[in-house]
Amino acid sequence: MNIWLQIGMGITLVLMLIYMYPAAKHWLENSPKAEKGDWQAVIVPLLLVVGFVILLIMLVKH
Repeated sequence: MNIWLQIGMGITLVLMLIYMYPAAKHWLENSPKAEKGDWQAVIVPLLLVVGFVILLIMLVKH
């Protein structure tokens, strides 16, 4: 890759991070706090997806 393209991409990445930092800081400070039962609402769909992926892998292996 051309060196100038890499430098330009690096500068663009740094500028994006500088631009997005205030919004990310605001989101972290004002985000809703986790309550009891929130983790269960995340774990159940995640386990379903993992199980589905394992099922697909097993079907492809045979």
